[in-house]
Amino acid sequence: MMQMRTHTCNELRLSDAGRQVKLVGWMENVRTVGSNFAFVVLRDFYGTTQVVVEDEAMMAIIRDLNKESTISVEGVVRERASKNPKQATGDIEVVPEKIEVLGRCRYNSLPFEINRSREADETQRLKYRYLDLRNPAVKSNIVLRCQVIAALRQAMMAHDFLEITTPILTASSPEGARDYLVPARKHPGKFYALPQAPQQFKQLLMTSGFDRYFQIAPCFRDEDARGDRSPGEFYQLDMEMAFATQDDVFAVLEDVLPPIFAKYGKYDIASQPPFRRIPYNTALATYGSDKPDLRIDLTCKDVTSLFADSEFDAFRGQTVKMVDITDCTLTRKQVEKLLTDCEVQSGSKGYWFKVDENGALAGGIAKFAAPVEDELKKVLDLRPGTLVVVSAGEYATKSVGVQIKTFGAACEGHMDRERYEFCWIVDFPMYEIGDESGELEFCHNPFSMPNGGMEVLLKAERGEMDPLDIYANQYDLVCNGVELSSGAVRNHDPEIMIKAFELVRLGEEDVKKKFPAMYNAFCYGAPPHAGIAPGVDRMVMLLAGESSIREIIPFPMNKNAQDVMMGAPSEVTQKQLDELHILVTAKEEE
Repeated sequence: MMQMRTHTCNELRLSDAGRQVKLVGWMENVRTVGSNFAFVVLRDFYGTTQVVVEDEAMMAIIRDLNKESTISVEGVVRERASKNPKQATGDIEVVPEKIEVLGRCRYNSLPFEINRSREADETQRLKYRYLDLRNPAVKSNIVLRCQVIAALRQAMMAHDFLEITTPILTASSPEGARDYLVPARKHPGKFYALPQAPQQFKQLLMTSGFDRYFQIAPCFRDEDARGDRSPGEFYQLDMEMAFATQDDVFAVLEDVLPPIFAKYGKYDIASQPPFRRIPYNTALATYGSDKPDLRIDLTCKDVTSLFADSEFDAFRGQTVKMVDITDCTLTRKQVEKLLTDCEVQSGSKGYWFKVDENGALAGGIAKFAAPVEDELKKVLDLRPGTLVVVSAGEYATKSVGVQIKTFGAACEGHMDRERYEFCWIVDFPMYEIGDESGELEFCHNPFSMPNGGMEVLLKAERGEMDPLDIYANQYDLVCNGVELSSGAVRNHDPEIMIKAFELVRLGEEDVKKKFPAMYNAFCYGAPPHAGIAPGVDRMVMLLAGESSIREIIPFPMNKNAQDVMMGAPSEVTQKQLDELHILVTAKEEE
């Protein structure tokens, strides 16, 4: 019992009838009947209780209040004549003997109805987030977030991981996304950076002799927003293990995550270990994506060779990929609408044809597929009722990946929605040719150990193998088509590290300059180590069944990285700028 209340607004039951109680909360709604009678819905964090005002003195207080004022109600519990089975406290009501105003709402109207705030404009919701969070449906996502983080922390500690916090003010990183910079007052012209991830620190912990590290780590990246990415800051379950292999990392997460997803998720079925392991190139060839949604049973087939001399200009001499969707009942109009949606997402036009009830190819580009129908039947399931969607050209792989997810979700029977399906994407290419530079660059994490170690790097240096054929001991964890995290077995050997960087035209001095602490630490004897960092925000988004990550963050920024509630980013005083030796040369136009 708390001093300001005897019970919460979700606690009283019929067995409490006749008890003297004290409740506190927000006045959610008032319905008056005549001049001396009113039904008041009182809401706190836990739920709601009906208060029935039958006294003129009590009515005078209620009549003068706006909705969402906070009040204290002292009175007697009694059985309701008209019960509400949808309400946990629906069998009782409280008749007040005393009402005290604790916090008056001074506005006659609200920016939105609290219980319907999710229908409001997003800018209004973010500006008045403290009101939006009063909506039980919105609040429940934040409660879920707390429960999931507590469960993750408990599970990691049960696996003998130590929770160690790493610095927030650190050095700028030359890799990855843009840094958020913080001017150093005592060091004019120099800047700290907020960490994009605790990557270097957690690897340094491994060289320091710690065996298993984790933290619920805040990360800061100046990047654009997406549905599954919040601009500015995000949190991840950051972990690292010394004397560990890829299989050791997989074993920990395969033990930690499924019970949490099954317990807290919208669906109560989650993949059991071992999760499927799919090589990166296989994922692209089979699903058109390195983030496949394995709840969908569709795959793509490469039929490029069949259309090398096609009469259709879009296919002739181009990469051509097809997805056969059996028992598809979508109308022509629906198919073309979905293909348009796919084109918006992938930037590549899609095509289609179907197999009619007589087994003939019909609609869309059927006349261009007909000349190779016999060959298509060897790779596609062309039974009557099958829809075939097609991608072609430079972006065929990306396009077909979008088509699989879009049509898999739209065509009945091809997606088992109510489950969490995990997989590992493994064997990522170590290097790629940069789109802008046209030269060899690291494909993903430059600190991943190459499969084959020094031997493959030396072969590439001698011209005995193509650097593009070198694969990294790197992996992604994917759930329901969403990338939860990337991880890797780290390159802990300074000699191998230098050789890996030499292939992208960076020498030993460059490595020492850009990564001095890590390079020097490795020279003192570093253990083989590996790690990963699943995104907490994305996990909770999946568990809550939300499509926008902002729904599970207590105080999110908008798509333009603005906090419209607090007014951030904001201007600062000239005195502050002078102390930091900063000259503002241009201001954002209003």
